[in-house]
Amino acid sequence: MFARTPRLTLRPGWIEDAPALAQAIAHEAVVMRLAHVPWPYTVADAEHFLSMLLGRGEAACLVFAHDGGTTLVGGVGVHGSAGAFELGYWFTPAAWGRGYATEAGRAMLGMARHALGHRALASGHQLDNPASGRVLRKLGFVPTGRVERRACRARGCDVEVATYACDLTDAACDPPRMAA
Repeated sequence: MFARTPRLTLRPGWIEDAPALAQAIAHEAVVMRLAHVPWPYTVADAEHFLSMLLGRGEAACLVFAHDGGTTLVGGVGVHGSAGAFELGYWFTPAAWGRGYATEAGRAMLGMARHALGHRALASGHQLDNPASGRVLRKLGFVPTGRVERRACRARGCDVEVATYACDLTDAACDPPRMAA
């Protein structure tokens, strides 16, 4: 699936993207916020990630800014199974504070609803990452009031995660239609 927003292009990752992916994600401040990503992150890790097959109902896109060039700035996706799908995203530190996570998240919600047929998604953020919670609320996610302990591979331990839900059929969480 592909999507283009005013400032971003979302597309599947290709094996040729491995060096750029490794460079963009290989920041301790990024990796420590993600569940399954190792630290340190290498080109071999990027190649492995890019070769993984997606399951039914899943989508994964690299996010490129098209501000005078094409720069890999992050990733966004929907993962899960059996009706329990979750939105996830990450952005390289140079892209923080520019609204890219919200813009890419809206595009992915559109794909999740209109191309993948999802009616609801979950998400969450580590308690020590409140900026991610602000992004989720901008996207129409609502805090569930629950905190769960989840594994963080890079930290080597469980971390506390605030959980959120988004009803994609709700007008308050109505993402635009995107090309699939």
